[in-house]
Amino acid sequence: MTLVQLEYIVAVDTYRSFVAAAEKCFVTQPTLSMQIQKLEESLGVKIFDRSRQPVVPTEVGIKIIEQARVVLMESKKINEILQEKKGEIEGELRVGVIPTVAPYLLPDVITAFLKKYPKVKLQIWEYTTERIVQELKQGILDCGILSTPLTDNNIVEKPIFYETFVAYVSEKSDLFQKKILSTEDIADEKLWLLNEGHCMRGQVLNICNYKHNYGLEGTFEYNTGSVETLKRMVDINSGVTILPELSIVNYNEDELSHVRYFKSPEPVREISVVTTQNFVKKQAVSTLINEILEIVPERFKSKKKKEVMGFDV
Repeated sequence: MTLVQLEYIVAVDTYRSFVAAAEKCFVTQPTLSMQIQKLEESLGVKIFDRSRQPVVPTEVGIKIIEQARVVLMESKKINEILQEKKGEIEGELRVGVIPTVAPYLLPDVITAFLKKYPKVKLQIWEYTTERIVQELKQGILDCGILSTPLTDNNIVEKPIFYETFVAYVSEKSDLFQKKILSTEDIADEKLWLLNEGHCMRGQVLNICNYKHNYGLEGTFEYNTGSVETLKRMVDINSGVTILPELSIVNYNEDELSHVRYFKSPEPVREISVVTTQNFVKKQAVSTLINEILEIVPERFKSKKKKEVMGFDV
């Protein structure tokens, strides 16, 4: 049994294809298949059911692959020890970020991080919360930046800041005349929302008393995957939407005239860096957190007089 063989069975389990796994491992498919067959012969069991497409692990294979992930994770910690000894941070750091955070936070963070740590290859993907959690558990990602709490015992959450939600209001709305809003104010408004699958959608529905206004005709007319589209829909069609505060940082004076904050306690979302229990690359993840904290406004770092919104509705 070798680490390479363990890497191969984990890859096949992750991609559910011998061809895709071989491609990801930078070997030919016959080479990968031969090594997995040798491992199965040495163990005396079949790890994969090759008769099914996509390929799936056998009952005993599931347990073997689970342990293989642990062994591979622990083996990678040796490099961590060496890097700590040298005082260096290098290698790949694979990060998943939800789309409602990425464009407003990461450009400045990436610039600062790569300037300080040029030996790190930073790889970033914009994914939904569900996919980030899945790929963390599979070992495809090293960490994620997303909204919490997740209530998943297999995921470690490190809250780093609390981002205020603000209302973006049409000039045609009666709310435009108000300087500050209560959450009840928008219960009867036309509300523009993100698509299903975005955690921010659930948070917004919680802010807006979803169960109360769900039955109001015309309340929810349009769904989108873009925060910028939400703003545009308000500008063109009236109504109101809810935006994360980082998204309005570069608004001009006219755009800011449409923004309204909520009364205390302000609704916020908790943004965390998340990992698995036994993650590696602790130094790289820690430095990423430090760079994020350098970028976000100081007032984001406390949740005093704020209400963290969940996304289950």
